[in-house]
Amino acid sequence: MRLLLLLWGCLVLPGYEALEGPKEISGFEGDTVSLRCTYREELRDHRKYWCRKGGILFSRCSGTIYAGKEGQETTEGRVSIHDSRQELSLIVTLWNLTLQDAGKYWCGVEKRGPDESLLISLFVFPGSSRPPKQLDSTSAEDASPALSSSSSKPRVSIPMVRILAPVLVLLSLLSAAGLITFSSHLLLWRKEARQAMETQRNEKVYLSHLNHRTSELDPEEAFEISSPTFLSD
Repeated sequence: MRLLLLLWGCLVLPGYEALEGPKEISGFEGDTVSLRCTYREELRDHRKYWCRKGGILFSRCSGTIYAGKEGQETTEGRVSIHDSRQELSLIVTLWNLTLQDAGKYWCGVEKRGPDESLLISLFVFPGSSRPPKQLDSTSAEDASPALSSSSSKPRVSIPMVRILAPVLVLLSLLSAAGLITFSSHLLLWRKEARQAMETQRNEKVYLSHLNHRTSELDPEEAFEISSPTFLSD
């Protein structure tokens, strides 16, 4: 039984964590995006590639681009890949994105048996939906070289919503717990204040009733009522 489980794990889960990289990247039409897939030391000398996922029932590659030797960059169309064996990483760059480029891609390494691969989703947004950039007239000329240089650099877009969502949920829970604790303390304080006010009111009523009664009696009887009584043995 243990042998069957081991064989199943080798077939279904080949190369677990052998490749690491972003699960999603995104950009607007005309942008240049770049990503980095890192691999393990034992895969240094193996052949790396980049391809688009195809097929419905069975996954297959289309438009496969293979990395060249160490230090060589391979370019086909608007895609280039570079295998940096010193950094144990495969760098992929896509230029001038189009809406048709959106889809799922494989970052893979050939080896004996099933290849090591990492599935990456590419999202491309229309250029018309790009938020406008606001620059002052005085700083537009100074900022233009920086913008041109930054636009040529590869960018990796990571959705911040997935990162901030757990933090926002935790803050909401903490705020709710604090509000509940404050409300319970406030209700307890109001209850104690109400009881204290009722006690004072009862004491005032008792004293006024006692004073009214003693005013109707003789001085000696009033003295006996107001004075404490001592019992003798």
